[in-house]
Amino acid sequence: MNTPSNPLLDFSGLPRFDEINTAHVTPAIETLLTENRSTIDSIRNDSNAPTWQTFVQPMVDASERLSRAWGQVSHLNAVMNTPELREVYNKNLPLITQFYAELSQDQRLFDKFKQLRASAEFDMLSPARKKIIENELRDFRLGGAELPPEKKQRFLKIQETLSELSSKFNDNLLDATNAFSLVIDNQEEISGIPEDVLHTAKQLAEKDSKKGWKFTLHMPSYLPIQQYADNRALREKMYHAFYTRASEFSKPSSESSDTSWDNMPIIKKILELREEEARLLGYKNFAEVSLAPKMATSPEQVLGFLRELAGKAKPYAEKDLQELQQFATETLGLPKLEAWDIPYVSEKLRQARYAFSDQEVKQYFPEDKVLPGMFKLVEALYRISIVPADSIEIGQTVQYWHPDVKLFDIFDASGDLIGRFYIDLYARDTKRGGAWMDGAIARRRIDCERGGHVVQIPVAYLTCNFSGPVSINGQQRPALFTHNEVIVLFHEFGHGLHHLLTQVDDLSVSGINGVEWDAVELPSQFMENFCWEWDVLKEMTRHVETGEPLPRTLFDKMLAAKNFQSGMQMVRQIEFALFDMHLHYDFDPHGDKSVLQLLDEVRREVAVITPPAYNRFPNSFAHIFGGGYAAGYYSYKWAEVLSADAYGLFEENASNNSIGVMDAKTGSRFRDEILAMGGSRPALESFVAFRGREPQMDALLRHNGMTV
Repeated sequence: MNTPSNPLLDFSGLPRFDEINTAHVTPAIETLLTENRSTIDSIRNDSNAPTWQTFVQPMVDASERLSRAWGQVSHLNAVMNTPELREVYNKNLPLITQFYAELSQDQRLFDKFKQLRASAEFDMLSPARKKIIENELRDFRLGGAELPPEKKQRFLKIQETLSELSSKFNDNLLDATNAFSLVIDNQEEISGIPEDVLHTAKQLAEKDSKKGWKFTLHMPSYLPIQQYADNRALREKMYHAFYTRASEFSKPSSESSDTSWDNMPIIKKILELREEEARLLGYKNFAEVSLAPKMATSPEQVLGFLRELAGKAKPYAEKDLQELQQFATETLGLPKLEAWDIPYVSEKLRQARYAFSDQEVKQYFPEDKVLPGMFKLVEALYRISIVPADSIEIGQTVQYWHPDVKLFDIFDASGDLIGRFYIDLYARDTKRGGAWMDGAIARRRIDCERGGHVVQIPVAYLTCNFSGPVSINGQQRPALFTHNEVIVLFHEFGHGLHHLLTQVDDLSVSGINGVEWDAVELPSQFMENFCWEWDVLKEMTRHVETGEPLPRTLFDKMLAAKNFQSGMQMVRQIEFALFDMHLHYDFDPHGDKSVLQLLDEVRREVAVITPPAYNRFPNSFAHIFGGGYAAGYYSYKWAEVLSADAYGLFEENASNNSIGVMDAKTGSRFRDEILAMGGSRPALESFVAFRGREPQMDALLRHNGMTV
């Protein structure tokens, strides 16, 4: 086989990251769009009755090539962002958006899907393929296929503009985050900040040929300052910078070609266009559009769910805040608790109450123990094995987008390769913030020309923004993770396992594809529970200096503190979810009420902490304005009900065996009924098949210490 000169057009194996450059992007996308349009023209004009093999499969094949190539470009734009890559990404983004928007409006394709749905063949198809066809019919309706021609054009323009606005939202946020830095050369001003954070800050300053310590708004730098810095003025300065990112308060330098990083006009325009989109489709609001493919059936149901949860959580949140204020006043001499004091005072209270700090725990979680420990858990649960991938395969060197990236292989009990995943753990200024999993390649069955078939191995990206290794006194020390970062890692790996352990051979519903958005967090949040199990943690800890494992006494303190301020944490998430749902349900983007005023109303209802007036949280709420969670942020709590209840079965079965929650029998059941099924059936059916009944809220409340 000849290797394509353009690496983005090579689908024979893993991406050729070392070879991809910006000059490859536009030619590859133009080629693949032409290929897709040619395929669609052919099947659109086919006068024969549509069948799976002659109608659906050719579109799947062509579309996958496009999505894989564009997926590599999108991934690089998120993790190795440069001005050149951003420019070519934004140049091609409207072309991609236009293509898929046009596809979803194609009346002849829509009619052919309806024909296939009504045909005798439909009854003979597998459940997965039936689900795909039902999903396609739904998505054609949501894509505007039933609109008259003039409204289709407007709908198409809305999709293109929304795509561009979301990209600009993320660009502004990244630029505003990177633009701020603070260099301090007085050691007295950095009292309390952990040594490893200071080492990294010193190295950043030295890189800029400056003395002292350089701090940024990236989480590994920002969060420890808020949590540990004794300097209250420093905490306030960093807080102000963080919560005014991409707002009217953060302006580009004079050298920048951009006129503004303020995301508020973008937010307003996004909301207006989403409302118009909903009206065109015949819905009352965008929330109804968002919920059409989800488990939840109406905005009213979601709001009722959130308010029921808020009613149970708020008394605990008020108690948390009262304890915090009392401690701040009586012990720390802070009569008034400000927003930039809360992480700091919380950490001090935790240390006073439970006699340990996050920083103390962090010393026991070096990367080279955490990763093998996490792998050992899933190996035991799902009867798989995980090993570092060979650097050379089929005569070709495995290529990475950054030297810190690692690749791992997953084998089943028979020794067959079933999945692969990249891990990119450390923060850098070319990477957008947060943590996420994304699919690079999805599992699918590929029929061979001479008979038989092969199964395409799924590949995932796992991306985080943790502190990397540091050099101390000439010695390299491994990356150390806080326990919360370990939880984040487990969360993203849970998403990865959902993508990688699927047994579905039809791409559109394999892995996370086709899974209802408010159920997709089930496997990820489920994994978090294991971070509180002694039998799991003891296998993944080693003190970075002494080599000793995590003491049981320290773990017991961590466990006792597990639900420390869980009430405040829960109402904060409910605040975000209510704000998101109301924005897309009953907020008028053309009216007199502003986005910030709506947020204030939500806070008065459920929050216990009121931030300062300059706080511009919406301007960095990328989940709903730069990602896919619009009218869907409630999914985190919705899916947490599912995940806590699912984990409850492991807890129940643990009392009847000698190995506790690391029970391969229950694990196999979870793998078979949840992970393996992907989106091939409704998520509720998968949950019931695993749990034996519909989900209940009790386990979530119990896990958060909210039971009497």
